[in-house]
Amino acid sequence: MRNLKRILLGVFILLLVLVILAFVLENQQSVSLLFLGLSGPQLPVSLVVVLALLIGMLIGPLFAWFLGRSSRAARKRLI
Repeated sequence: MRNLKRILLGVFILLLVLVILAFVLENQQSVSLLFLGLSGPQLPVSLVVVLALLIGMLIGPLFAWFLGRSSRAARKRLI
């Protein structure tokens, strides 16, 4: 049973890597983002999407931690 879980995990990771590789290889067109009047450098679409995903993965938990912390403080004041 343990070996089956390891094999399934290995297959899942391999499929995930293949999907990411296909995404990166299919999205090599260069784009330049314009945000609040500031123009960014020309980067491949795949890099822009992956960077946005990673930034979101960092900001999301920090935001949830901050909101959880402020709600705990509010609950302490009510007691």
